[in-house]
Amino acid sequence: MELRLLHYFVTLAEELHFSRAAQRLSISQPPLSVAIKQLEQELQAQLFERSSKGVRLTAAGEHLLDKARQLLALSQQAAQETRDVAQGTRGHLRLGFVGSSLYRGLPQALERFQHDHPLVRVDMLEANSAEQILDLQQMRLDMALVHSIQPPEGIASRLLMEEPFVVCLPERHPLHASAAIDLAELKNDRLILFSSLVSPTYHQRIYEMCLAHGFAPEVRHEVRHWLSVISLVSLGQGVALVPQALTRVGMPRLVFRPLKGSHPSSEMLAMWRRTPANPLVQALLACLQQAVTEL
Repeated sequence: MELRLLHYFVTLAEELHFSRAAQRLSISQPPLSVAIKQLEQELQAQLFERSSKGVRLTAAGEHLLDKARQLLALSQQAAQETRDVAQGTRGHLRLGFVGSSLYRGLPQALERFQHDHPLVRVDMLEANSAEQILDLQQMRLDMALVHSIQPPEGIASRLLMEEPFVVCLPERHPLHASAAIDLAELKNDRLILFSSLVSPTYHQRIYEMCLAHGFAPEVRHEVRHWLSVISLVSLGQGVALVPQALTRVGMPRLVFRPLKGSHPSSEMLAMWRRTPANPLVQALLACLQQAVTEL
């Protein structure tokens, strides 16, 4: 059934007068009569009884009226929701994130985004950078917040934050009172590090930082998440080089100290598919950029 025919039918059912219904529809009476006859033929049912006394609904017409109103309402709702999605005010956004992003403005960005987009549902998935890139490519994520990693073809990226690594020590470490630490001073410590399988970029970056200061680190544990790294440090299992953002975690039995000299930085990037364009991605990206500037 054409929605146009249903609209004509409902209007006539409400007016029960062809001339008034045609006027309300801004058409002449003959096209309205033709449309009603077409609908009756399609349904193989008489919808109106016409007599010298006027027009009235048949039992079949009464039954159709409620259904037609529901269908028209649903079509209007679908049209409005489709416009909302196209304009980025409604929809569903699937966001991947690395754990450190929770201390790099992500909660504040989400709060602002949800305030501005109350009709958008955000589903979040914590995963390492490589897993998120794969999920982006296979369309299981709409946006990914990742550590330093080269985006593959078809994936756009934007640097959101760049900050120094700091030394994370257990509170009773001999260097805990130092204002700043030379990386070479950690050559006899056991290092807790990201797994090379989970984040090869970070693993290599930290390893090379140690090599540049004259030692190959003794890696005690390799883990999947930054919170696991500093948790093990708090338990006295070793030391770690971590992004400065993790100083905001507030975990007990830890001290953080800056590194002396110049070193590679820790980065957080947003990544998304170039096509098709998703206005919700750009809206969240704007919230993220604002949040990181306010930290």
